[in-house]
Amino acid sequence: MSGPIQTILRRLRRGSRDVIENAVSQLFDAAVQPHDNAESGEYRIEELARLAGTTTRNIRVYRDRGLLHPPLRVGRVALFNDTHVTRLRLITSMLDRGYNLAHVDEMLSAWEQGKDLGDMLGLESAIAGSWAVEKPQRMLTAQARRLIDDPAGFERLVGLGIIRLEDDHATIVRPTLVEAFTEIRRHGVALDKLIDVHEQVAPLLDQIGAILVQAGLDEVLDKINPGAAMPDDVEVAELITTLVRFRTHAVSAVGATLAFSIEAQVESVVAELLGDLISKSAEAAGE
Repeated sequence: MSGPIQTILRRLRRGSRDVIENAVSQLFDAAVQPHDNAESGEYRIEELARLAGTTTRNIRVYRDRGLLHPPLRVGRVALFNDTHVTRLRLITSMLDRGYNLAHVDEMLSAWEQGKDLGDMLGLESAIAGSWAVEKPQRMLTAQARRLIDDPAGFERLVGLGIIRLEDDHATIVRPTLVEAFTEIRRHGVALDKLIDVHEQVAPLLDQIGAILVQAGLDEVLDKINPGAAMPDDVEVAELITTLVRFRTHAVSAVGATLAFSIEAQVESVVAELLGDLISKSAEAAGE
């Protein structure tokens, strides 16, 4: 992105605290999703740093500055969870926009204290769902192999990044996908066949994702007239929020369209199959 978008980001960086808080709070409000499952992953500091795209040194600095709440202590082991991952990503995002640690602390504290999040979920739990639809599941590699129950298929899933190996542990990066594979296999479909289908479908879904994201970006750019004055603060916040909301509606629309398409294809295939069976039955009866 260049031109008007860069200008907006520069304005946000040098804007007043109230303007920034307004934009950030609207962005968070748009990203809030209901959560029925209170469970979260458990990560050591090295894995937390990798998941959040930062360093262990930075994590310790944020802890010392009070930006990151304490981990759970199990003996001498410090275990972090998904709320730590989310908060670290927020901190990194704000720092990348030019804010210093003091500003980040002030903004997050003000936002948390000024918002009613119902069951005291906190900022991190309220927006955790906006980062990823699936929560990776970590287990012993032996457990993961038993779960897949197909040595060759297991290696293919590792090669595709659906499963990630680390020492004697494995992380199921796409647990919902693996669960779907498991359910379909119970109906007699081989794992190799399912992986073949996934390899064919995944690039097409990437194309759909790229089209939808570009459509959302175009919607934002269409609202910015390069020759006109800069949008006011409310408009800037609304432009940011547009992209976040677009994700939710786009996923819903694609899901509905895909379901309709699959249903139509199933009806067509079943009708053709039954038609062939009836024809063959009639021919056999006439002989």
